[in-house]
Order: sequence, then C-alpha cells, then structure tokens
Amino acid sequence: MAASVKEVAEDAGVSVGTVSNVLNRPEKVAPRTVARVQASIARLGFVRNDAARQLRAGRSRTIGLVVLDIRNPFFAEIIRGAEERADEHGLAVLVANSDEKQQREAMHLDLFEEQRVTGVLVTPVTESLPRLAQMQERGTPAVLVDRESQDGRFGSVAVDDVEGGRIAVEHLLAIGRRRITFVGGPVALRQVSDRLGGAQAAAGAAGIGVEFLSTGALTVEEGRRAGVQILARERGDRPDAIFAANDLLALGLLQSLVMTGDARVPEDIALIGYDDIDFAAAAVIPLSSVRQPAALIGSTAVDLLLRRQGQDPQPREHVLFRPELVTRASTIGS
Repeated sequence: MAASVKEVAEDAGVSVGTVSNVLNRPEKVAPRTVARVQASIARLGFVRNDAARQLRAGRSRTIGLVVLDIRNPFFAEIIRGAEERADEHGLAVLVANSDEKQQREAMHLDLFEEQRVTGVLVTPVTESLPRLAQMQERGTPAVLVDRESQDGRFGSVAVDDVEGGRIAVEHLLAIGRRRITFVGGPVALRQVSDRLGGAQAAAGAAGIGVEFLSTGALTVEEGRRAGVQILARERGDRPDAIFAANDLLALGLLQSLVMTGDARVPEDIALIGYDDIDFAAAAVIPLSSVRQPAALIGSTAVDLLLRRQGQDPQPREHVLFRPELVTRASTIGS
C-alpha cells in the first residue's frame, strides 16, 4: 500500500503541513527541509493523490468528451484536436464512446459529473438533451460537438451539413448524374437528416428527386449491405450516383461495387462520401468526399468550453464551419 502524507512527515521529522507545502508551495520551505522531505518521499514510494486534491478544490484538470463512434477516424481527429488544445492549458481529455446509444451517453455523462470534470464536450445521439441540461444547470458547462444547438442552451461547434449535402449533390449533377441515391442513417441523427435535406434541396432545384436508402448505422458494414441491396436490382433500376452520409458507408459501398465487378465506379455509379477521412484518399478508387475540419472542430470546442469557465451562463457561443468539396476518381474518373 502506498505511503501516506502522515508517514512521510514522520519519516522526515516534520509536520504534515510542511509536507503539504513541499508538495504545493516549496518556495515557502527551507531548501534543506525540502530535500529531507523529498528524500522521504522517494524512500517510501509516496504518490500524491492529485485527484483528491482537485476534487476538494471543486474541479479537476480534465475535460469529458463523448463521441458517437470512436471507430470512425473523423471522431479520432476531433479527439486529437481537443487533446492538443487541452494540453496547451494543462488539461487532459477523458474520452468516452456512446456508440450511438442514449443509455451509454447518459452513463458517461453521469461518470464525468461525478469526476468533477471542468466541462463536457459531446456529440449527442438525439435532439433531446435533458441530462446535459441538468449537468449544466449544476455548474458543469457543456459544448455540443459536430452539432448545432437548436435552442441555444449550449455552446456548439459544427459544420453546415445542409450546405455539405447541397454541394455533394450539385457536384453529382454537374457530372451528368440524375438517378441519385442517398445512403445513411439512422435519420434521427441530426448530421444525417441535415445532409439528406441539403441533397434533396439541390436535387429539387434541378427538378429531380433523391432516393433515400436507410441504414442502421454509419459503418463500413452497413455500407456493404447497402451496396448488396443496390446491386440486387436490375441495371436499369440502379442509381447512377450515390451520396453516402459518411466516408465509412462510402467505403463499404465501394467494397461491394468493386468486389462483385457488376458495377464500375465511376462509369456506372459515381460515389461520394462525407468527412474526408484519410482512408478516403487511400481507397482502391480514391473517394470524392465533403471535407470537415475535424481537428479544428475539436480544438475550437475546447476554446469555447474554457471561455465559459467562471462566466455567467449567457451568452453561449456558436461556431459553424463551411464544408469543402474534395473531388477524386470515384466521381470524376482517373
């Protein structure tokens, strides 16, 4: 068992208060006494309980971050951006994965509040945020990540996903495609519904519609399943372009199309994804995608959170980035 502060004090022949000063305010202690206490610490293997000290002060040097799917490289980049900015302020980021499940999201928020985190960054599963609102009312600020705050109760950092959906479909229209299918889901996710809305608006302006093929999640596996469904159709019933709600879905779709050899990309079916993760450019047929500044989203969310410290709950900041279209061989050929 680790030695206690009292045991260090007895070994060094000083008071508990002197040991505390050596640990926290060594400039107030004589150098010879500091050396003696440090020797006792090393000899006894004492490890300070920094967490307990922080909790007594009412806060910790940690930020809680809940993402939808930690397997998605897009969220890994958000985490990286948040960690780099937090590190600049002497803070650590505790990362949790909701796996798109409300129950898991609530469990992580409970744990973060118990740990007295400085604040919480979260990509919520649904629009209903009562648990997050309760946490904020009790003094733990929250910032929504990759999601706009619909009612303004929370700070937020997001990308204009309606615009992202629009520019994706406008690109497909510009290369002559007219039978466009949007693949994504669940539609309860704001990112999915916004991207679909932007796609429909762009297609509607051109006088055509967009087919919606729903998936259970935004994963490679779901993309492969969607690809199998599309290839099971007669050739004349297939889309000539697919807009996937994220790159993981698009990569799964690409696998299905390429492995069967029954449809050529982009000659028969043009394919565009969303997020522009590193794997998009490295795919066997490089994937066109709508780029989001993932690392910048993470670092900006930390900035917003830290600006909330010690402030009145109002006003709350909202940052909305514009997406960028990146075209590659999956839509424009080699």
